[in-house]
Amino acid sequence: MSLADIQNLYLQFLNNFPVNLRPLISIGLAVLIVYSIFKVLKKDWIFLIALVILLPASKSILQNVWEALVVFIKFLLNTK
Repeated sequence: MSLADIQNLYLQFLNNFPVNLRPLISIGLAVLIVYSIFKVLKKDWIFLIALVILLPASKSILQNVWEALVVFIKFLLNTK
């Protein structure tokens, strides 16, 4: 499943709501995603550091995941 597929599913999900509620739903989901990432990093930050130190290839994997999340959150905030 690619990011484009997720965005299409999200747009289909948004079509179920009135136009005036869509920005609130997008902002709410973006805040929820950021909060979830913060909770995971707060809980497992030592494991992420160990992963980066012990497995150098994981740094690029984590960067790709982070970039995909940033792109998706920007998409959420720009959806009207």
